[in-house]
Amino acid sequence: MEATDPATPRRIEPTFAELFTPKLVTILREGYTAADFRSDAIAGLTVAIVALPLSMAIAIGSGLSPDKGLFTAIVGGILISALGGSRFQIGGPAGAFIVLIASIVERHGYDGLVLATLMAGMMMIAVGFLRLGTYIKYIPFPVTVGFTAGIAVIIFASQIKELLGLDIAKEPAALIPKVVALGQSIGTINPATVALSLIAIAIITGVKRWRPTWPALLIAVAVTGALVAALHLDVATVGTRFGGVPQLPPAPSLPAFDFAKIQAVFPDAITIALLGAIESLLSAVVADGMTGRKHRSNCELVAQGVANMASVIFGGMCATGTIARTATNIRAGARSPVAGIMHALYILLFMVVAAPLASYIPLAALGAVLAYIAWNMAERAEFASLLRSSWGDAAVLMATFLLTIFEDLTVAIATGVTLGAFLFLHRMAEAVEVEGGGLLISKDKADAVGDERTHYAAGALGGEVLVYRISGAFFFGATAAVSGVLDRIGAHPKVFVLDFSDVPLVDSTAAKTLERFVHKLDSAGTRVYFSGARPPVRRTLLTAGLRKPLVRYTPTADDAILDAREDGVTASP
Repeated sequence: MEATDPATPRRIEPTFAELFTPKLVTILREGYTAADFRSDAIAGLTVAIVALPLSMAIAIGSGLSPDKGLFTAIVGGILISALGGSRFQIGGPAGAFIVLIASIVERHGYDGLVLATLMAGMMMIAVGFLRLGTYIKYIPFPVTVGFTAGIAVIIFASQIKELLGLDIAKEPAALIPKVVALGQSIGTINPATVALSLIAIAIITGVKRWRPTWPALLIAVAVTGALVAALHLDVATVGTRFGGVPQLPPAPSLPAFDFAKIQAVFPDAITIALLGAIESLLSAVVADGMTGRKHRSNCELVAQGVANMASVIFGGMCATGTIARTATNIRAGARSPVAGIMHALYILLFMVVAAPLASYIPLAALGAVLAYIAWNMAERAEFASLLRSSWGDAAVLMATFLLTIFEDLTVAIATGVTLGAFLFLHRMAEAVEVEGGGLLISKDKADAVGDERTHYAAGALGGEVLVYRISGAFFFGATAAVSGVLDRIGAHPKVFVLDFSDVPLVDSTAAKTLERFVHKLDSAGTRVYFSGARPPVRRTLLTAGLRKPLVRYTPTADDAILDAREDGVTASP
């Protein structure tokens, strides 16, 4: 039994209530002042100014009407802030979902999206309550960079039509057919639309460079909208395409569905849940890094699940925590989740007061907003760095990136995570050494021939005592190599000592491999000692049947040799 230091205090595990208490409740209990509210109100207004054009642009980019983005920012924003485990998280529609939502809507319609999102919300709630949120953050970095960059490419490609004002009856969803269709329609370019696109892009880039604290996206949308209204330009607008924006969210409703529909959208629901969980938890981690605070992962997932279900019930779309808006919230001086709630209420106020003005917003300006989002999502520096880092990371990155572009997001993430896991196992196996005798993973080599071949000589490695040391995690990925080293022992010694002092873990596969090897030694009359095994390692070995009289355990290799001498197994020095 493992000894414990009585002076060391026992770690107290948090209760269920503590893990799932929203940050808003915690902050209100601590004391919320008028000064805190003023700071949150200003931060919420700042974020709302950023979120307003983004929400409409993301909805349109997803193949939906702009009001659905606004409904999501309102309903999802309130619930994520009110119920979530992060102090600063801002929820709403996200650019990462554009490709996925557009695909679902194209295949199953808006009702299919609602059903898939409802199921995804239930999945996120279940994952949260099962306390699995921590593990979602273990998605390899090359995978997140790969699918994010792939999504950025698809988003930009989807906005070329709006930026140029092309007349395409049915724009293909797949990238290659889309590029072909764009090329075939190049003769339908609308000069006024191109001019508005260039003006919007110039405003966004100029303001971001020279006045970074100003709301560049909103300014670009407002200026181009004013030009459309003043000059009566013949361009596509929110009004001409969608008939404007309503002043209030609709009454809650659910789509009609059956078992066949559930089966059809189930894979999409899994993707929504996975992507939403990854995006929101990454955003919470970024917020923690900026503020020195710590979020509650599982509580956040439960809130994300509830927010997604409520968003589509009230006529919205998928919601998640958004990194850029959360960072804006923090920089604006937010002190609590009240800022996120206020940002949603400000957007609601805009809809009530100024919804008719949205009809003048040109789609070219919203296309410029999405192009800006895509440019920032591409993570160019990280992409280039991973390509230079190692062949393994580069392979995972490119596989995820290309599958996102040419296949779909589900396949891309699954393949990327699988490749990342195999890469990790390969690297872990390479790190395992036996007696410091070199890396265990080596290239295949042909047998030596002729005079170069070393003939087996019994006793060459024999002797009274043989001590081997394993360094690194001894798991299934390293078992073949370790057993290969051990099997090369020639004549069996009287005493065999295997030192586990530098082994942090042993899995069942490795333990079973050792059991077979030890039985072989035992049948030859060799006494076997395992030294320096840590309590978790020892438990795994004992469970596999590696116990007395088959194996004896000692604190050190020297203790094993001393024990063998005292029992008369080996001669005294």
